[in-house]
Amino acid sequence: MLLLSLVLQASAQESWKLTDLYPTPEAWEAEVARLETDMKGLEACKGQLAKKLKSCVELRFQLQQAVYRAETWASLGSDADSRDDVWRGRAARASLLSSSYAEAASFFEPELVTMGGKKVSGAINKDPSLSPYAYYLRGTIRDARHTLDPASEALLAAAGPIFQAPASVYRVLSNAEIPWPTVSLHGKDQRLDPAAYTLFRGDADRATRKEVFSRFFGTLAGFEDSLGTTLDATVQGHWLVARTRGYTSSVAAALDSDHLPETLYTTLVSETQAQLPILHRYLKLRGKMLGIADPAYHDLYAPLVSGERSWTLEEAKALAIVSAAPLGTEYTDGLKKGFAEGWMDPYPKQGKVSGAYMNGSAYGIHPFVLMNYNGDYESVTTLAHEWGHAMHSLLSMRAQPYPTADYSTFIAEIASTGAEALLVDHMLKNAKDDNERLFYLGSSLESLRTTYFRQAQFAEFELAIHKKVEGGEALTGGELSKMYMDVLNRYYGVDQGVTQVDPTLAIEWAYIPHFYYNFYVYQYATSIAASSLLAEDVLANKLGAQDRYLGLLRSGGSDDPYLLLKTAGVDMATPAPYQAIGRRMERLMGEVEEILEKKK
Repeated sequence: MLLLSLVLQASAQESWKLTDLYPTPEAWEAEVARLETDMKGLEACKGQLAKKLKSCVELRFQLQQAVYRAETWASLGSDADSRDDVWRGRAARASLLSSSYAEAASFFEPELVTMGGKKVSGAINKDPSLSPYAYYLRGTIRDARHTLDPASEALLAAAGPIFQAPASVYRVLSNAEIPWPTVSLHGKDQRLDPAAYTLFRGDADRATRKEVFSRFFGTLAGFEDSLGTTLDATVQGHWLVARTRGYTSSVAAALDSDHLPETLYTTLVSETQAQLPILHRYLKLRGKMLGIADPAYHDLYAPLVSGERSWTLEEAKALAIVSAAPLGTEYTDGLKKGFAEGWMDPYPKQGKVSGAYMNGSAYGIHPFVLMNYNGDYESVTTLAHEWGHAMHSLLSMRAQPYPTADYSTFIAEIASTGAEALLVDHMLKNAKDDNERLFYLGSSLESLRTTYFRQAQFAEFELAIHKKVEGGEALTGGELSKMYMDVLNRYYGVDQGVTQVDPTLAIEWAYIPHFYYNFYVYQYATSIAASSLLAEDVLANKLGAQDRYLGLLRSGGSDDPYLLLKTAGVDMATPAPYQAIGRRMERLMGEVEEILEKKK
């Protein structure tokens, strides 16, 4: 930990290069002012799409590209220090700019629907220069029955900041205003904010883990009513938009944005429920390896093998590069370029938002990665994960024109979890002894628990709270905690004596920002199922596997994501990918048990 502390102190100021977007804040201000003026040019397109389709659709996407770039700059700066009022003001202005653009362009879909499929297709066939916009244009016609009249579309677009307000309140509250406690951990005072919780929840000392969970979630529980109100407002907003557009449920509306069948979601939930005995077997195995007779929820992140090891940021970068070698030099050269040119803000700082993400919205520039790197193995895997996203965006930017470069969230997590699969394969192959191998086997199993079972658990909870609202009920903080506790008890086998779950942990829902994203988390589970199959083929050097994998990343949003993934060799409409996860988990547990038997 001393080495890690020195690294963090020495590199605390390292950040991403926002000058790649705009050289100065004044340049950004000038660009925003220009966009606010140029947006008025869309007015000339109203009622004229049939005559000026090419020029109008080009203007629309040119403006969108510039608006997203401006919004990226402001959001990145604000996220680096959410306490900074100047950056928060810029982020708010950028959000309004984005909303204004959406409102100004809101007439496009209704007017295209009025034109009809024959006229739109005829225009595309007649003018090859419309080909970059063909998927958007044809998709709009396909979505006609859920497209509103121009006035209603404009109203929904203008309401964008209102729908986003609960998530904004949540972000400020959780990252900047909740008075996180200071606790004594290993003889040192530590502010137990979300970044510190992530670091210390896996402490080797069980009493420390219990203290961390108790104090962190105990503090969060003090805001149960406030955070329940923000999440209720978000879910109410999802349902308002869904029923306004003529959908029977919020989940149907969310999936239809990517033309995914609702049965995909329900199949994930039912298949995961059927495999809970596999999860329970793993939880019992964890308890056995830890030597704990009464495993509890606060033991879930405990290291399975004794001995502490940390990785510097440079070591983590090197591992991301070498483990990605099976994907070829274009992929690894992209990683090297991003690491060398400052595409990442790596270290935790006070006021910086928690967690990690990749922002790939600045088309033609490069992706940006936010981390809260702390040197543990989870940070190493998170770095590989987020840079998997970054390489997806980079390859898509290089291969696709702007209108089809933005890929669906349904595909987004495949590149990231695929990068994790390649990393753990490298670590297992290079493990020095059985203890180290056990560590990586345990990490791989834990990844399946957190990225598949835990995200499916979140997906089931998210579905339940939306159904509650769709049934005419309001969500209170207390009701959310009760519903979440019911799911926790089932997934972690409380009634079967598999895991103890303290009632305080019912508030964990309030720690998960993804519940504000409108049915996002399920895609972690579907993606790890898909990426596991794709990565296995790449690692086995199967004919065409690398081309199929990279082809999927390069394809961006050029077709329906389900079809793009099917072309890459994975059909998510069947139980097969989810059942493959269960088989993989059984194999890994078998290897662990063999090593444990040898140790006897």
